[in-house]
Amino acid sequence: MIVVMLNTMELNQIVVVLVRARNPSNIGAVARAMYDFGFTRLRIVNEYVVPFEAAKSAIDASSVLMAAESFETVAAAVADCTQVLGTTAVGERVLEHPLEELPDAVTKIMGHLAVEGERGRVALLFGSEKTGLSNEELSHCSGLLTIPMAEHEGVRHPSMNLGQAVAVCLYEMVRQRGFAGDAMGFAGPAGVSGAASVAEVERVGTLLHEVLEKAEYMRHHPANSEVENIRRLVVRMGLTGMDATIWMGVLRQLLWRISKP
Repeated sequence: MIVVMLNTMELNQIVVVLVRARNPSNIGAVARAMYDFGFTRLRIVNEYVVPFEAAKSAIDASSVLMAAESFETVAAAVADCTQVLGTTAVGERVLEHPLEELPDAVTKIMGHLAVEGERGRVALLFGSEKTGLSNEELSHCSGLLTIPMAEHEGVRHPSMNLGQAVAVCLYEMVRQRGFAGDAMGFAGPAGVSGAASVAEVERVGTLLHEVLEKAEYMRHHPANSEVENIRRLVVRMGLTGMDATIWMGVLRQLLWRISKP
């Protein structure tokens, strides 16, 4: 039996986000896994109110469910986070993001939190039991992680139960001791401000979209101008908070100049 103690701040810096989860029992299983490993921040993105009272599998995890937050969109659910990772079983999906297996992804999560300190907050996105995460939902992510699974007759098992997947991811974080202690090589250059929050990145993307529309780029290149494409482009830039401020100023100036008669 392995028992690793993580401090409260570190645990609260990890946010589990369930997107379009359908089965209350699966949500209950997620809450129980979070409670067992000491994680507390659960966020639900759904079009309808989730009947938490039906989550009978959340044995002893009522505190996690009671503190769970509901959001209508992924953007709102991850707005205060500094890093967002989506989970995928891969399958036949065309990947638009870097993909890493769970152990490597967790190492980078720890490195990110070591750099960001108290300001850091990482969201793990888990899609619906039936369809996983959509391309629009994945456009909010800076990367993807997948849980290594065995192949049967040369074919990788397509997916894992939602509660099991969350439990495996959280266990790997606990197993890789010390969120800040072992993050060698991720310190970053001195004097560089911390990563931009998802909300800051979204504002840059929104303003860039306005500039492109005003400049009529979107009319000539509609395939490159989808909101998800613009968002992925900005996310891949890896902006710091200072970068986001500068880009907002640049884009506002461009928008003003383009709009000037």
